[in-house]
Amino acid sequence: MSYNRREFLQQLGSGALQLGLISAVPTSLWASSASSFRSVQLPRSSPESQGVSSKGILDFVNAVESETLHLHSLMILRKGKVVAEGWWAPYAPELKHTLYSLSKSFTSTAIGMLVADGKLSVEDKVISIFPDEKPADVSPNLAAMRVQDLLTMSTGHDKDATPAVRESSDKNWIKSFLAQPVEHTPGTFFVYNSAATYMLSAIVQKRSGKTLLEFLGPRLFQPLGIEGADWETDPNGINTGGWGLRVKTEDIAKFGQLYLQKGMWNGKQLLPESWVNEATRSHIQSKGGSRKKEENDWLQGYGYQFWRCRNDAYRGDGAYGQYCIVMPKEEMVIAITSETSNMQAILDEVWNNILPAVKSEDASVGKNIQEQLQRKLTSLALPLETGKPQSPIVSKINNRAYSISENSLNVSNVALLFAKDSCTFKMKDNQGEHRISCGIGKWKSGETSLSTIPLKLVPTPVPGEKMTKIAANGAWIDENTFEMTWRFVETAHYEKVRCVFEENNVQVEFKKSLAVLNNSKDPRPVLTGKQIA
Repeated sequence: MSYNRREFLQQLGSGALQLGLISAVPTSLWASSASSFRSVQLPRSSPESQGVSSKGILDFVNAVESETLHLHSLMILRKGKVVAEGWWAPYAPELKHTLYSLSKSFTSTAIGMLVADGKLSVEDKVISIFPDEKPADVSPNLAAMRVQDLLTMSTGHDKDATPAVRESSDKNWIKSFLAQPVEHTPGTFFVYNSAATYMLSAIVQKRSGKTLLEFLGPRLFQPLGIEGADWETDPNGINTGGWGLRVKTEDIAKFGQLYLQKGMWNGKQLLPESWVNEATRSHIQSKGGSRKKEENDWLQGYGYQFWRCRNDAYRGDGAYGQYCIVMPKEEMVIAITSETSNMQAILDEVWNNILPAVKSEDASVGKNIQEQLQRKLTSLALPLETGKPQSPIVSKINNRAYSISENSLNVSNVALLFAKDSCTFKMKDNQGEHRISCGIGKWKSGETSLSTIPLKLVPTPVPGEKMTKIAANGAWIDENTFEMTWRFVETAHYEKVRCVFEENNVQVEFKKSLAVLNNSKDPRPVLTGKQIA
């Protein structure tokens, strides 16, 4: 993830087993919501019946695991049918997942719908849409900036405007964007710019009278059966556009299938075919990656918030490996969520294993390979904490509160309550008491009032979100040290929390997964405390 946008930053459906497909899904940590999730599924099939080799898919899964690419989910479609799918526990089919910049492709879809309605043209000048927010002195380059330049990341800015827009003292992000210097002629200079996509969201709201999320509801989400989507907002309630959308893995796959079908869904043209063609072709030479062009999926050109790929494919993608890959020649869609520091490696394994797996209609394979793939996809899991389930000091610390020294997190006390196969971590701060229940030797799911903001690339909120889904586990890594992994399962991220006990003292250290990936220090302080008598 070496290029500039990073700085902004289970089951197998077998044809022979379709009647028993739902029962073949592994028991989920979130089973209570599974029934509503399964009401709007895509059709399922076996790989071979759709001309795909099970071995190629199995090789892909084994490869991404051996390379420790940290996938959370995978769904592969061929000819509109799901031929393989899996979630690495504790991630699950019915959970949403933050999309980061894959959100951009949904935003450009809304622009396409506005254009189809005659409410917008890609040739419209940006300042003409926001006359009240434009600066007193409008430079020629700003005056020339079109909607199309926002779509193609060729606004003319010399660098990504997102940090300047977000960190401006003016909470009006539109005004802050238009105040940035525009050094290049718009349409001539590519720079990945999430603030440009934010402006597309603001345009949707300006021209439709609805937020981007509200606009896409009846036009995209409802026809595709996408339920429960949410989107982060700016300080004034405008959806962030360039990031912040959360949907399920199958929703990503449906979105890709809509594009593969040139905007057609269940006999209705949701998006003009001409727009799909324009959005997914290369409009400008893109930048990024460290490889030469023929080996680099970031140098294949950029469309309307879609990247071109090698092998005549295209994709929407987001930080840390959120993917919607469309392969028109192969009639395939691949949806992936993950938290990886090597996004190119995931694409490499798609081209190395899944692409060659597409065979003729009479593709056949031994039953043994199909069964191996099914077993693999239904048993995927991320590693648990390694260590012992017990420590001799538990009796001395169990449910004993520790008073925490003054700190920037405003934490006043912590306590750990141990049971046979679980531990509840309790922490009190200026917002109240937060509890996280951890399985010991297993994942334990629940909700927490702890904020996810410290874990994310961008500190923008989901409106109204008070509780966050979490799955956690812990183990004693030595007699005095209990370590937990907290996975915030509707984000891309997790954190490690280490509690070290020494006599009547405790140290609590937090390390978010982004710090783990980047081999950097977590900015939060180590908490120190003393047991309350």
